[in-house]
Amino acid sequence: MLFACLSLSLGKSKRIMENNYRYFNRDISWLSFNHRVLMEAADSTVFLYDRINFIAIYSSNLEEFYKVRVAEHKAVARGGYSEDLTQEEAHELIGQITEIVNAHLDDRVRIFHESILPELKRNHIVFYQQNQEVEEWHNEFITNYFQEEIFPYLQPVPVSRSRVKVFLRADRLYLCSRLIRKDNGETEYYIMKLPYSKVPRFVELPSKDGIYYLMYMEDIIKANIALMFPGYEVDCSYSCKISRDADIMVDDEAASAEKMVEQLKEKVKKRKIGAVCRFVYDRHMPQDFLQYLVDAFNIHPEDLIPGDRHLNLEDLSKLPNPNPALKKSEQLHPMMLNCLNKKQSIMKYVTKRDLLLHYPYHSFDHFIHFLYEAVHDPSVTEIMITQYRVAPHSEVISHLIAAAQNGKRVTVFVELKARFDEENNLETAEQMQKAGIHIIYSMKGLKVHAKVALVLRAHKDGRPKKSFAYISTGNFNERTATVYADSALFTSNPEFVADLHQLFLVLRKEVKEPDFKHLLVPRFNLVPRLQELLEFERQEALAGRKARVILKMNALQDIAMIKELYRASEAGVQIELIIRGICCLIPNQSYSNNIRITRIVDRFLEHARVWYFYHGGKENLFIGSPDWMRRNLYRRIEVVTPVLNKTLKQEMMTMLDIQLHDNCKATWVDDNLQNLRKGGGQILRAQDVFYMYLKQKNLR
Repeated sequence: MLFACLSLSLGKSKRIMENNYRYFNRDISWLSFNHRVLMEAADSTVFLYDRINFIAIYSSNLEEFYKVRVAEHKAVARGGYSEDLTQEEAHELIGQITEIVNAHLDDRVRIFHESILPELKRNHIVFYQQNQEVEEWHNEFITNYFQEEIFPYLQPVPVSRSRVKVFLRADRLYLCSRLIRKDNGETEYYIMKLPYSKVPRFVELPSKDGIYYLMYMEDIIKANIALMFPGYEVDCSYSCKISRDADIMVDDEAASAEKMVEQLKEKVKKRKIGAVCRFVYDRHMPQDFLQYLVDAFNIHPEDLIPGDRHLNLEDLSKLPNPNPALKKSEQLHPMMLNCLNKKQSIMKYVTKRDLLLHYPYHSFDHFIHFLYEAVHDPSVTEIMITQYRVAPHSEVISHLIAAAQNGKRVTVFVELKARFDEENNLETAEQMQKAGIHIIYSMKGLKVHAKVALVLRAHKDGRPKKSFAYISTGNFNERTATVYADSALFTSNPEFVADLHQLFLVLRKEVKEPDFKHLLVPRFNLVPRLQELLEFERQEALAGRKARVILKMNALQDIAMIKELYRASEAGVQIELIIRGICCLIPNQSYSNNIRITRIVDRFLEHARVWYFYHGGKENLFIGSPDWMRRNLYRRIEVVTPVLNKTLKQEMMTMLDIQLHDNCKATWVDDNLQNLRKGGGQILRAQDVFYMYLKQKNLR
């Protein structure tokens, strides 16, 4: 049954803890989330190319999961140190992961072949999957294309168990061939890397009678491979790929900022040569062929993952659509706020009232314009901002450089340890430094994950002038702001400005013990405040009064905070969780009967962190950057802000209410980590409804 396999080995993934509270394993829980992504590919109501893109997202997610999480577990299984797992537990967990992933891959293969390909065909697009399917009249084109476009870039290398050693690079797709020499009948093996950078992965073939044709590059190679080996009989050819450990461990405790930069530069270079954590191969490959490769490349049996005939399906995000008549998904275009038209200064607006933006429903251009104003406002003396992930050729960076060149003091805290963004952050940091911007690099033992900006102003005589704080749930990244659903607060409230200024002084090591009036920051006041808020709701429930909590975030993993939620549930607090990814809390238990978990997967990635506490009718609401993971709560600098303006608070509560009533893209997560469609009643798609809500509000 489709998707029923998710609960494989699930019983082993739950750990008995004190008070008989139980918790899902974080990695098993994450696989449940990725399976939910795959469900979108199976949904026939989703636009066809969006379904194909969900397969690409599922594949890309899985690749990163193996490079980081599975690679870490395999290091422990082979004798490495871990605070969380013994060697035996690591082996057991890897086995569970492999079992679940293989079952999910079966689903993925089935979805693609039994649903996606027939749907493409119904829309007059034939996507060849093997040479046997090719129409005879395409053969000449395929041969010519191979000889003219592909062949010049192919470099076959012999594979040997003993004589020749070949290094396989991470993420590259390889074609392995078994050949028989015509002169002596000996068997030989060759491998060649597919020339992605030179030739498109998907090739459009000539159309005929209104039918369009697509073909994989590797299938064109297979169809013509005999031309490359004139002295051989080609027995068979199969695809394979290697995933390598991509996690970068930097000893930032002992290193100065300069040494950490150099250390990071060196380690980034070596990312593609890390330890093997996955060898994916065409499951149609004969066992003796596979065994030969395993021996030749020194592959550990635990690293073997059977795949489909075609691998690296994250490339499907680039699959061409040759049929202009094929209906495309409706785009929700980011809106510009009418109260902030081109004539209206954002700064002038925010001096009078707080402003809340919701990306990508609202345009990120508003923030860019805010920076533009800061660059050209003569009263602006200083700009401070954190950088975790920024877009390539970032407008944000360009405006900060312009500000420095315009005589403003600009300070940027650059988090060098943002995984997979290390190179981009190093490059932009050096660029900004050359422009005169003061760069603060990563803190020892901590990541700075906060998404905040501060603009300070003063009169000509030095007297303070209204300044501005910006606190967001998302990065300063124009590209992701079009696909990640985030919220951001602009305020000129002097207490918020003072709080944020203190935080930057902490980052500059000018203050050690800040006194935050409103902002919640891990390592200082976040966890105690959350415990206090949950305890208040618990006491209200015990007293028979209304007690309610809504928590929206990407991940819930910290055991201490989950215990607090279990205790609150036992007392009768009604708790709604909107968790996109990892959720280690188990619902439907005696101690969690009052907790429900909603997961939303739609066109935009739900990225905002929003927390609501009924608080005896006073209704506290917060937005910020942290999830409730151990790393966020104890090993990072994050910023959470209360939303005090009643209108804006109501706006956020409306968003939460809409999401809780989604019965189109929302699922319940049950105690077996199954994603159960909500269904029932009038169809409500939260992202569409919230967009229309904001659009109507913008017209008032």
